Amino acid sequence: MTDKALQIQSLLREDQVLEVRLAEVPVPTPAADEVLVRVEAAPINPSDLGLLFGAADMSTARATGTAELPVIEADVPASAMHMMAGRLGQALPVGNEGAGTVVAAGDDGAAQALLGRTVGVFGGELYSQYRCVKASQCLPLHEGTTAEQGASCFVNPMTALGMVETMTMEGHKALVHTAAASNLGQMLNRICLADGVPLVNIVRKAEQAALLRELGARHVVNSSADSFVDDLTAALRETGATLAFDAIGGGRLASTILGCMEAVAVEQMGAYSRYGSDVFKQVYVYGALDFSPTTLNRNFGFAWALGGWLLPNFLQRAGGERMQRMQRRVADELTSTFASHYTARVSLAEALSLEALAVYGRQATGQKFLISPQR
Repeated sequence: MTDKALQIQSLLREDQVLEVRLAEVPVPTPAADEVLVRVEAAPINPSDLGLLFGAADMSTARATGTAELPVIEADVPASAMHMMAGRLGQALPVGNEGAGTVVAAGDDGAAQALLGRTVGVFGGELYSQYRCVKASQCLPLHEGTTAEQGASCFVNPMTALGMVETMTMEGHKALVHTAAASNLGQMLNRICLADGVPLVNIVRKAEQAALLRELGARHVVNSSADSFVDDLTAALRETGATLAFDAIGGGRLASTILGCMEAVAVEQMGAYSRYGSDVFKQVYVYGALDFSPTTLNRNFGFAWALGGWLLPNFLQRAGGERMQRMQRRVADELTSTFASHYTARVSLAEALSLEALAVYGRQATGQKFLISPQR
């Protein structure tokens, strides 16, 4: 063991510059109910990029620091400073999830039981060589499961399962998902195929549609096709989906989904109503691939809602028993249903290179980076 370790931190300075740096920090000592995890793998998720770079203009990104302790700086537009004012002057550790080996543990039985185990961890600060967390924040991985296999065991798997659980809890019978060819989208497709849940996958490229069909997806529509509205309406008619999860956020896609849901509902009405159908339609925005305003064309009656969906908030609503059941399923199916695939593996220092940033910063489908903090 060492008394110091490396950690990626994001700092907003007074001079309107965002500084993402590799820093040396003390290795913490676990309290009674905590464990110390030697972090061996941590993915770069879209949700991590929000804390890493905030509202900085990444076209101004420049590399400073040293080879051992690199720094990326980027200017923050004056108009965006108010959005990030709450973090001014704070060096914030980054990394929502990861996996590694428990190398020290507190005196509590639950903590001691994890000593030497490979565990998945959710709770932030995982772009670090060591992370001290409560034992309850760890997901013990089955024997033979590697840290790389378990690195993405929380955010995408629990989000995908959470979408299906939300459908059940709110009384819907089928789902719509946008940006559906992503790692998360492929997981959701596998869950729905296994559980018999009708799923409408929305993608924006023909090759993404082909990929999902090769993976067994039954309903795939391409938002860039001239026939998109007709194709989506037909898929909604066949599945009866009235619940959608939108990773895009901006633009007209949420409105189009609601409009197509309403068109199907109106077809099934026995009599005309100037208020539209009474079929409730829900779109949850859970991502922000498009930061432009969300535009609604009110052609979908009055029985609808548009809201935000965040995994931690859902888990609070779901309760401990449901969450534990979801976690058990993730652990059992980590190398099948919930398997993640990475296109590049980088060290902490390599993650702060302009070359790597140019790739993972695009958030392109099929480009998923894994940080290996011990490299």
